[in-house]
Amino acid sequence: MTHIPPNAAVWFELPVRDMTKAMAFYTEVTGMALQLDETGPNPIAVFQAADMATAVAGHLYPGQPAAEGQGPTVHLATPGKLEDTLERVTAAGGKVLSPAIEIPAGRFAYCQDLDGNSFGAFAAAGG
Repeated sequence: MTHIPPNAAVWFELPVRDMTKAMAFYTEVTGMALQLDETGPNPIAVFQAADMATAVAGHLYPGQPAAEGQGPTVHLATPGKLEDTLERVTAAGGKVLSPAIEIPAGRFAYCQDLDGNSFGAFAAAGG
């Protein structure tokens, strides 16, 4: 049997040491206002999407990140030109690890957040 879902990934979680600083970092980089949810056993900061009922999204949670550069890489949608996003990554205290990489869907660059989590800053083609 071959399973072909609408989306191969359905959710992501990024562990962070300081929720407040991480929320500020990702808000600055992505332009998304993360939604703090304290209804569960641990607080989480949810990345928002146009339709949360069907979206692939994720959240930050208090936890121990993998060793710098050792964890998985999550690619995040960012507004405008990729170069502007990469400037925001650096200004917010993160690291840009690669030059822009072109793919048919747009362009991205590998980056690290304040905790060493790997993420891709993605700008869609025509954006």
